Amino acid sequence: MGDNKNYSKIIAGTMTWGRWGKQFKKEEINALIKHCFDLGITTFDHADIYGNYTTEKDFGNGFSLSNIDREKVQFISKCGIQFTAENRPVAVKHYDYSKKHIISSVEQSLKNLQTEYLDILLLHRPSPLVNPFEVAEAITKLKDEGKIKEFGVSNFTPSQIAVLESAIPVQSNQVEFSLTSNELMYEGTIDDCMAKHRMAMSWSPLGSYFKIKNDQVKRIQKVIEPMNEKYNASTDQLLLAWVLKHPANVHPVIGTTLKDRISLSAQALSIDLELQDWFILLQASHGYEVA
Repeated sequence: MGDNKNYSKIIAGTMTWGRWGKQFKKEEINALIKHCFDLGITTFDHADIYGNYTTEKDFGNGFSLSNIDREKVQFISKCGIQFTAENRPVAVKHYDYSKKHIISSVEQSLKNLQTEYLDILLLHRPSPLVNPFEVAEAITKLKDEGKIKEFGVSNFTPSQIAVLESAIPVQSNQVEFSLTSNELMYEGTIDDCMAKHRMAMSWSPLGSYFKIKNDQVKRIQKVIEPMNEKYNASTDQLLLAWVLKHPANVHPVIGTTLKDRISLSAQALSIDLELQDWFILLQASHGYEVA
């Protein structure tokens, strides 16, 4: 749904590229950016907090070596979460969506990423104290100055988005959505993206499949293994294909830093799960047949 032609269908998540994960040097980041770009993965997802507020700068240093035209890639970033880190002595983890903080966060992200604009700015988590009209003032100013192109949210419910839209249009929502975490199909969030033509993005699109071995994962494993041969596809590709089949045109944000896994993710775009196979996987996830 919506006009998302400017964004790659698979999005590269950068959360673990820096201090929170691989701690890549700028040359390694440059190589990974180029690998993604060559595969058609041109959209990169950030947040100001990643790496304790350091990963955007690491990425910017790496991207500066790439010689890739900025107009051919898309940068997403998020702001609003505040927690104690080096040079950021806050008393308690909280959310700040004041006009001053939103603007200063974007300006810092632009400096770190060495770019003149963000393609999308997302509010990272909903705050009970968000003032939609103050947010609108910040977003309008940033758009007028050419510092952001689009505005969206992350992890917001439809009602929370509706509050914001009393003052400013919301063009995207990035949420947790996968085969093992599919509740958003039933409580209105994915429906809201479709109905309002928002760009839907899924963080953790592989879900918990590779993280834990509970009953849900065991059920999925039993039915997905025969599909590996049927589709000539790896399990992670099939998990992505399940997300990609949804008519909301969900963009998975992949978190892997391994080049071969990134390549497999890009190839998942060519997999068209048969209707019944999609429901076989859903039934395995739920543990019961659809009503």
